[in-house]
Amino acid sequence: MSNSSDLRPERALKRNAIGVSGIVFFVVAAAAPLAAALGASPVAFMSLGVGAPGAYVIAGAVLILFAIGYAAMSRFVTSSAGFAAYLELGFGRVAGFAGAALALLAYTCMLMALYGVLGFFTSAIVADLTGFELDWKIWALIAWAGVAVLGYLEINLSAKVLGVLMIGEVLILLVFDVAVIGQGGADGINFEAFRPSNVFTDGLGVALLFAASCFVGFEATAIYGEEAKDPKRTVPRATYVAVVLIAVFYALSTWAIGLAHGGGTIQQAAAEDPGNLVFAVNTQYVGQWSTVIMNVLLVTSSFAVLVAFHNTLSRYVFALGRSGVLPKTLGSTHARWQSPHKASMVITVVTLIVVGLFMLSGADPYAQLYAWLIGLGTLSILVMQGATSIAVVAFFLRKKRSEFRLWSGGVAPVLGGIGLAGAAFLAIQNWNLLTGATSGFPTLLPWLVVVAIVAGVLWSVGAKGRTIAPAGADGPASTEEITSGLGTPDTSR
Repeated sequence: MSNSSDLRPERALKRNAIGVSGIVFFVVAAAAPLAAALGASPVAFMSLGVGAPGAYVIAGAVLILFAIGYAAMSRFVTSSAGFAAYLELGFGRVAGFAGAALALLAYTCMLMALYGVLGFFTSAIVADLTGFELDWKIWALIAWAGVAVLGYLEINLSAKVLGVLMIGEVLILLVFDVAVIGQGGADGINFEAFRPSNVFTDGLGVALLFAASCFVGFEATAIYGEEAKDPKRTVPRATYVAVVLIAVFYALSTWAIGLAHGGGTIQQAAAEDPGNLVFAVNTQYVGQWSTVIMNVLLVTSSFAVLVAFHNTLSRYVFALGRSGVLPKTLGSTHARWQSPHKASMVITVVTLIVVGLFMLSGADPYAQLYAWLIGLGTLSILVMQGATSIAVVAFFLRKKRSEFRLWSGGVAPVLGGIGLAGAAFLAIQNWNLLTGATSGFPTLLPWLVVVAIVAGVLWSVGAKGRTIAPAGADGPASTEEITSGLGTPDTSR
């Protein structure tokens, strides 16, 4: 049970700081709509051909099923420890620690990887547009400094920055979508992309994997619950809005890409020139000016993802520090900004060290730093999401049986969990496609998921009875009853 000292303002995140739109900005920014459309869709088309947009619909349906259970449980859980808190409240403290260890691995890998891809794209795009050449390392360090500042300051500033960047990248793709549909594409408007015979065929597994990877990051809806206005309503709404928006946006944009190329040539075009798959038809249907803007927004999209994942990881570390399972000093907030500034600074330093080691080793920023770590991070998050789906069922059956609903507390999360387990299996089965690794140490990286889980179990033993989500964390989640390690809710009201 937490004591009264835990209730001090310096151990609390800023209340009522963000609403539904702010949380959605973080989630959609983490999904990186533009970067995902440019990076993942070529592989999906290469594997499945014209039916690739159907894979995004299936992935979206699986994530919506997951979101139903996740949102139902979020009415009772407000925790900056995200999936780890859900796993602990569903299965017990050992599962919570295993989830925390896996979450730290996942988001650390994602964050490090993104510095590689931002540096890579920025160096290439700036050189192409201006002729000014600067090593990817310099661009990565500039981005690192910007993320460090935003992570230190209050959450509202990051939300506003992400909002502007997200709107820009979404609008540029919507302009492309409207232009293609308005001009009828290469062969006229058709829905062959969603015909079952074109979707459920060879290559669906790989396409589904890359489609599912584009949804990574919407755990943030719960992680920002303590800072949300009326989290009991805000978190579920933000979850549904974010997942549906991402699913519709990806399905629409990939459909437009397929229409632009034509069903008979899209698979060949993706195989021959994946990097130019979208740029080429965007210039054709919208104009060169739009492709220039798209290139610039690809850079800002990468920066937005960095900010989103840095903030997510900061809140994880903060929650674990406040619970006492990491050094307590990490669980304090800034006197003015009420941000998890110490946790943020630790992550900033760790990021510099790890990415710096890659830099010093001469690693390729895309083929190694990005591809290896983004693959490991994606796999880790898929495993956590699948386990969390089943934890929702366990939570309602064990602790909230009176609140159990067959659909939201049983059927939907189980189906979502099965789908996510399938996506994790596909990630392992197609590891070489996900990461580009065909031999040596990189092919063994999936085993780090097992290592993290075992480390989490051992961590729970060494933590001497401490919990990720302390007593009372399964009480009603409201603005006044924050339960992410701050204290036990006052239920006397």
